[in-house]
Amino acid sequence: MVSKALSQDTAGTTAGFVSRIDDRYFEDYVPGSVHEFGEIAVNAEEIIEFAQRYDPQDFHTDPEAAAKSRFGGLIASGWQTCGLMMRLYSEHYLTKNASLASPGIDELRWLIPVRPEDTLTMRVTVAEARRSKSKPDRGLVRSAIEVLNQKGEIVMTMLAMNLITCRNRET
Repeated sequence: MVSKALSQDTAGTTAGFVSRIDDRYFEDYVPGSVHEFGEIAVNAEEIIEFAQRYDPQDFHTDPEAAAKSRFGGLIASGWQTCGLMMRLYSEHYLTKNASLASPGIDELRWLIPVRPEDTLTMRVTVAEARRSKSKPDRGLVRSAIEVLNQKGEIVMTMLAMNLITCRNRET
């Protein structure tokens, strides 16, 4: 199942799910389903501001030095890219009413630099959804995340794990 929803309407978007984000439960995350959504722009001012505060390397903070670097110009911090991804993930994919927490992520990779004027979207594949044996009111959803630029190039990947409440809380 592949879906596309480029809406910024967080309350009403389904991003290819049967249920809306504010009424989504563990059972709505079907293994193998693919969801594409979001659109978020990146600009030089935000790259520099983020990097000055959190990742002060010249290729993130100084356009002149960045032009002389191996990147040939200003690039976003990978941590900023993670933050942008999280914005899209929480606005379009992660349930608003049944998310319990995340025990972590695996295999985070920054593949291509994100540059000023890039526009990012996401593709998320439900890699696994299994109900907890010890706490049957919830399940673990493992999601394979790809962040893409406007050219369709994958700039970042990671595996996210989320604990999500079950709609049907009986065992």
